[in-house]
Amino acid sequence: MARIFQTVAPGGAGRGRRKLCGLCLRSLLLVAACWAAACSSDRVRITGRMVGGDSRTVYLEEVTPLAQTLVDSAQLDEAGSYRLELRGAGRTPSLYNLIYDGDRIPLFLRGGDRLTVSAAGRPVGNYTVEGSEESETLRLFYQPFVAGMMRLDALAMRFDGCARGDEEAIRRLKTEYRAEYLAVKREQLRFIVEHKASLAAVYALYQRLPGDNSLFSPESDVIYYRMVADAVEERYPDSSYLPSLAGEIARMDARIDLVSNISEAGYPDVALPDMFGRTIRLGESEGKVVLVDFWSAELGNSNAINAELKELYARYADRGFEIYQIGVDRSKELWIAAVQEQRLPWISVCDFRGANSPVLGLYNVRKVPTNFLIDRQGTVVARDLYGVALERALEARFD
Repeated sequence: MARIFQTVAPGGAGRGRRKLCGLCLRSLLLVAACWAAACSSDRVRITGRMVGGDSRTVYLEEVTPLAQTLVDSAQLDEAGSYRLELRGAGRTPSLYNLIYDGDRIPLFLRGGDRLTVSAAGRPVGNYTVEGSEESETLRLFYQPFVAGMMRLDALAMRFDGCARGDEEAIRRLKTEYRAEYLAVKREQLRFIVEHKASLAAVYALYQRLPGDNSLFSPESDVIYYRMVADAVEERYPDSSYLPSLAGEIARMDARIDLVSNISEAGYPDVALPDMFGRTIRLGESEGKVVLVDFWSAELGNSNAINAELKELYARYADRGFEIYQIGVDRSKELWIAAVQEQRLPWISVCDFRGANSPVLGLYNVRKVPTNFLIDRQGTVVARDLYGVALERALEARFD
């Protein structure tokens, strides 16, 4: 570069000066073209050293919502050095894992990145990363969080090893565990707030401590998700993670709406539309024995069950038995056709969100079909009763 901007010595001919200026221009254009090509490259190169471990191979793994796929591997040389290359990387960073000696190092990579990732000893606790701003930011969260998880695991093992009856030792361990848990949780939330415009914050949103089903609480998590989604959209408007965040926010909003309808009896009093668009509340059947039944017309695995339910419904409906059947479907046409073709006589409702329906979370539904039996007092007394078992449960309440 110094030669390109070198001035012409006094007394030089004008024609020579013009030649040199033409050379300068061509050189500048060549450098600019090379720089632009490097920036727009879809290749990622990762180099570094891994020492102190037993493995002699490092792997690069692509992480998507549906799978984790190995995309490259490399052997360490005698000094522990390696080189990996990824092709086809996008313009916005995506999540990958560098795997060594059983540990995964999360990285956000995009086309044109040139990273150096090294570690001595166990990688997860002391790796360093250079050449990727998002990956460096992610390390600031990941290493302390993993260290906190390990401390919690160690405390849990000490708790399991306590002698029965040693109440004082158990009390101290519970206090210590709670303090450590809160410290890790506070750091997680602080990181998310301070780095809300980074993809590292998206990663942090989805990490859970032992026993957690939510980031902080089901009611307030949406605040953090919305804050991160808005900031990331401004910085990375084409990020593939934005649709997932939007879907998560929509589910949380819907769940909050549903939770507000929980009845005093203690069961989630959902309100969903029937095939005519009329909203029907589960609580409208209060005072009856109600079977809340989750099924799917799309899966087609509940036809025989529906046939058995029709027999029981015909026998007990006049005595105070009701079925509130929730379709776990997305296709309105298919669901309505199944309800009509099977001539289902009970309450049939569906919100057409399929597996993303917040009602599934309220009832902790992990598979379909699933059902819950609620007695006249509004208490859930049984789950997943079918055939003879359901018939006996109804006989006990009506005979």
